[in-house]
Amino acid sequence: MAMTKAEKEKILNQATNFFTEKIALPHKANIEKLADPEEFVINPFLQSYLAKLLCGNTSPRSMAMSLIYPRVLGTSITTTCGTQMQYFCTEVLQGYGSRIAGLDIEFVDAVDGRRKYCQLKLGPSTLNADDVEPLVAKFRKIVTLGRTNRSEPLAFNDLIVAVAYGTRNDLSQNYKTLTNKHGIPVLVGYDFWYRLTGDKKFYDELILAFGKAVEKADTEGIINKAIERLAERLS
Repeated sequence: MAMTKAEKEKILNQATNFFTEKIALPHKANIEKLADPEEFVINPFLQSYLAKLLCGNTSPRSMAMSLIYPRVLGTSITTTCGTQMQYFCTEVLQGYGSRIAGLDIEFVDAVDGRRKYCQLKLGPSTLNADDVEPLVAKFRKIVTLGRTNRSEPLAFNDLIVAVAYGTRNDLSQNYKTLTNKHGIPVLVGYDFWYRLTGDKKFYDELILAFGKAVEKADTEGIINKAIERLAERLS
């Protein structure tokens, strides 16, 4: 059953606040810390090269830029986003929190009407090869326990992996292995959010809700201020 308009508006407003509080503000605080050289492990063999590669010279400011940009725009913010998206689905979408240990959410699929038990991932390349077999083993264990502890049977294909964004064509080979070799369904992007909420527009509107948080974020000059302060200490 699709959520009501009021329920959707409430969740989307919460999504905007969530992005601001859990992602944007912590990221800003981390950027401000980068004015301190002790925040970095500086490679003396590479740093001059990287500064010149980025800026064409090895001035203290160029050194600072080559240190700060990778930290600000690199994998750490992506990792943070992935972690927080799991909290998003359990905090903002409280009704979907899973009662099964080791799984993130559970919901009635808007397409087939069956209850799905879900491990949530952020993006289409976030599953490592070494994670595939342990995940399959965990799902099999859950099914086995479900046969003895639940009044209604738990089908293996009702245990799914959901990817918060992307398309099926974007999925890495590791995700494809889950489905093609082990029979674990993988729902990605639009398909996941539609099945979760029953609302065909929810995925696009969720992206817009996060975008509103970006518009409100106080980001002006943060990176430049950190670069200038770090450059002074590297001089």
